Amino acid sequence: MSIQTTPEADRAAGVVPTAPWRLKALSVLPDYRLAVTFQDGTNGIVDFSAVLTAGECGIFEALKDKAWFDQARLELGVVTWPNGADIDPAWMYEEIRANKSWSVPF
Repeated sequence: MSIQTTPEADRAAGVVPTAPWRLKALSVLPDYRLAVTFQDGTNGIVDFSAVLTAGECGIFEALKDKAWFDQARLELGVVTWPNGADIDPAWMYEEIRANKSWSVPF
């Protein structure tokens, strides 16, 4: 079962992110993966599973807990978590455009 969020769930009411590398849709998938769609329609899968075998990974340490990872949401076109962790959407966009999928290095 995936969990999906859309820009309407963003906290900044009335602000619409339009840069092509901003996200417009996000679904949390099994196995620490996210399905993402950007403003220009580019889409793919982001694999965060490397967080499970990473040593100390700072703010991303909380994501080792699947329940915490599953709380991913969009804020102004950026994937964020309740503890303030986020992932650079421009970096994600370039990797997805080149490969349709991306394994986030930790």
